[in-house]
Amino acid sequence: MSGTNLLFPTKKLFALLSLVLFMGGCSYRGYTTPNPSVTEPAPSSPRSSKAIHRATLRAYTVHGKTYHPTIVSVGWRQDGIASWYGPNFHGGATSNGERYNMYAMTAAHKTLPMNTMVRVTNRRNGRSVVVRINDRGPFVSGRIIDLSYMAARKLGIDKTGTAPVRVEVLGFDSLIASMAKKRTPDAVSAPVPRRQVVLEGFGVQVGAFRRLHGAQVYQQRYDNFEGRYHTMIKKFIVGGEPLYRVWLMGFQSEEEAKDFIKSWGIPGAFIIRG
Repeated sequence: MSGTNLLFPTKKLFALLSLVLFMGGCSYRGYTTPNPSVTEPAPSSPRSSKAIHRATLRAYTVHGKTYHPTIVSVGWRQDGIASWYGPNFHGGATSNGERYNMYAMTAAHKTLPMNTMVRVTNRRNGRSVVVRINDRGPFVSGRIIDLSYMAARKLGIDKTGTAPVRVEVLGFDSLIASMAKKRTPDAVSAPVPRRQVVLEGFGVQVGAFRRLHGAQVYQQRYDNFEGRYHTMIKKFIVGGEPLYRVWLMGFQSEEEAKDFIKSWGIPGAFIIRG
């Protein structure tokens, strides 16, 4: 799979990614059986921090297409086609700085936050696995997730190459949210799984009103826009009178916010920082 600097992707690495994709892409490339002599890289702990999440949620471009990683909540779902990648990438760097281990339960996704825990269900046979997102891809049209060899084998995809699946977010940072309901006295000091990756981000002001009602109308109009952004009303005092500004939040980069304004042509919209 593609290698990415831990915090700051570079043009050089994306050029390398393009070369790799040209040679076959981050996906299944034939019925190749993993070589038993291939050794597993030394295990590494999941790399996770607010800084890493912020860096790996930056927009990036592959083959002229820009992807905007985004924040999601537990329960988020996506249906599509899964593929897998194995020997050719075994031991190489993943997008969050780990070493790819085709025998580990991990996967690549184009936009989910790094270290998101997801359940992947093969819709052909009903089998499910839980994997951790630690890489970006697959950059093949119609495919939504690239599984490790081991995850693909457990789902029965290692022989077919691809399969229709459902992806569901269970938690973050190697923790599954349902664990919070099963805590025991021995686990009092255990970390509480988060329901969402929380980061400061960019926003777009979509309107400003002297009357609260007008702001509330806009808030309802734009809330959960495209299923990924949320609105909030901010009250300011301007000229001794209240001014209600409607902000659409959830953009993880200035570029993403600019693309949104350009795409939707909202009159008077401009970027703010949350």
